[in-house]
Amino acid sequence: MNPFDLAQLKAQIQADEALMDGPHFWDHQRQAKAVIQRMNEKKFFADSLEKLQQGQHALLDLLPFLESDQSLMQSFQSELHALQKLGKQVQELVLFSGEFDALHAIVEIHPGAGGTESHDWANMLYRMYVRYAEAHQFQVQMLDYLAGEEAGIKSVTMMIKGPRAYGLLKSEKGVHRLVRISPFDANDRRHTSFASVNVIPDIVDEVDLVIPDKDLRIDTYRSGGAGGQNVNKVESAVRITHIPTGLVSSCQIERSQLQNKEKAMQMLKVQLYQLKKQQQEAHLDAIVGEQKDIEWGSQIRSYVFQPYMLIKDHRTDYQEVDVTKVMDGAIDGFIRSYLEMEAKKHAKK
Repeated sequence: MNPFDLAQLKAQIQADEALMDGPHFWDHQRQAKAVIQRMNEKKFFADSLEKLQQGQHALLDLLPFLESDQSLMQSFQSELHALQKLGKQVQELVLFSGEFDALHAIVEIHPGAGGTESHDWANMLYRMYVRYAEAHQFQVQMLDYLAGEEAGIKSVTMMIKGPRAYGLLKSEKGVHRLVRISPFDANDRRHTSFASVNVIPDIVDEVDLVIPDKDLRIDTYRSGGAGGQNVNKVESAVRITHIPTGLVSSCQIERSQLQNKEKAMQMLKVQLYQLKKQQQEAHLDAIVGEQKDIEWGSQIRSYVFQPYMLIKDHRTDYQEVDVTKVMDGAIDGFIRSYLEMEAKKHAKK
């Protein structure tokens, strides 16, 4: 759908209003509130588009008279400033128009093959996202942390809480590639490392899936905090594997094994819900002839430290040469370019 198509927007608003008039609309209050919120957002967007169109026409009508009547200039500039401000608000609505964009984000990082080198790379990415969250005054809550044997991490799962956290960080999902002189190689050779980043919205309250027990493998282990220190002498941490898909979810932040199991199960259901949606979208894309790679191994970004310094996003071609700044969390340029690219794609549909 083209987000700027007023006719389509108004038709959707009418459909939501008809749904609200139904006799059983309030039978499910959570879904009902979601429909109302969605409709209000669409109304605001439609009203804003109409104001922009009307304001544009009004300014164009004033243009021929500006040279002969300078008193109109102040009015013209004031109206132009108001329209620019409204235009930025509309742009933000377009960039964050996804179903779950307003929610918190759950970020998972896993190193690829390569032992210590890839474990260290995963830890560098973990630090980058923590610094990004701190710069935006987001809250970081550790859900699961497994330290590497010699350095870095084997896996980490964290909740990043803040306005539009998922809408911002969803662009980071994929494989991140590092090229550098390895600090773990006595011969100072160049190494290439990979780590995968998965980002899912915190929609645990919205997902109600029934998973057969036979499809689950549940493992328990001792909780370990950042840096690998033992924080629990009993096996309270829980890792759940969904056998048919291979999806894994784990949690160690709660005091009891039962609470960790419940949280891990909630996150696994979110991942299964997302996978189902991706499969539906891939099926639709195949029908219309669009080829879209949604595989885990799709490389989205390269971080080159040697023989030159460059970080490049392969989806948008956006790049930065200040690798220190980026690794300290300054990834806003990469995120913004991805969101703008996606918005343009949706506008063409």
